[in-house]
Amino acid sequence: MKAAVYENYGPAGVVQITEIARPEPKAGDILVRVGAAGVTTADWRLRAAAFPGLISKLAGRLMFGLFAPRNKVLGSDYAGEVVAVGAGVTGFRPGDRVFGFASGGAHAEYIAVKAEGAVLTTPAGLTDTQAAALPFGAQAALEFLDRFAQVKPGERVLIVGASGGVGAYAVQIAKALGAHVTGVASGANRALVEGLGADAFVDYREVDLASLTGPFDVVLETIGVMSYPTVAGMLAQGGRFVPLNFGLGDVFAARKAKRNGHSVILKVNGDSKAGLKRLSDMIEAGRLRPVIDRVYPFDQIHAAYTHVETRSRKGAVVLKLPGAEALPKAA
Repeated sequence: MKAAVYENYGPAGVVQITEIARPEPKAGDILVRVGAAGVTTADWRLRAAAFPGLISKLAGRLMFGLFAPRNKVLGSDYAGEVVAVGAGVTGFRPGDRVFGFASGGAHAEYIAVKAEGAVLTTPAGLTDTQAAALPFGAQAALEFLDRFAQVKPGERVLIVGASGGVGAYAVQIAKALGAHVTGVASGANRALVEGLGADAFVDYREVDLASLTGPFDVVLETIGVMSYPTVAGMLAQGGRFVPLNFGLGDVFAARKAKRNGHSVILKVNGDSKAGLKRLSDMIEAGRLRPVIDRVYPFDQIHAAYTHVETRSRKGAVVLKLPGAEALPKAA
């Protein structure tokens, strides 16, 4: 099968599409023919060994491969069709359309994943391309807003980077949780952010973010341009600052925040079947939709990476694999 393989850390050019052996489903696995796969910030950071915040370059390499990447095929978000199942699998069968999150391997024509892992039947009406745009960004937004920040109806939420790969879903999910949402992005993305449900919009090119007063109950920082000292004055009593990327400074700031009646939430999100189910339910209820910036053919994966690294995308960047379905199958 064709797969995007990288043998060394480096720029986009280290990734080469080549032929490798197709995986076989083990007991408890399903084998999925990948129709579409996302290219995320995590893929870029792993490929380039550009680890953020507390994860130093040395620590990152110890985790993912000291001298060369341990897992040669990237890609976490995928959608496609089940073509085979391993022993003991009862929840899926060949022909099922599925989407999910893996710890790598989705930038290939086939991927084998645990049936009990973060994989679910694709919501009715979504194409593979649309479904593959969801897992990374939407699950991160759900985890940080609902599980970690515990956003409640009526609370005021500021989302910094509201048009990005996580932010575009965070706006929708915060609204689904009943919050009043203010989105921060460039003025060119105002229509997108407001169309996703934001109650108010701030153009960071026109407004000094440090001048915002709120008060906000939650500040979700998705792009790494604000720290607790910047947001302290705009947080309500009991307010939570939630940075997706954080460093040692944020750890120390958490102590000061506690004295101020605030909290700095430093967490790493996970991915699960239950999380995908909640997203699927939101989609079917009309409260969440995929947001796609660009779709690239598989053989243009270098261009997809380059676009992700600009950090100026509007939603997800998705690869379309050879032979992918254009439309979902009829019921």
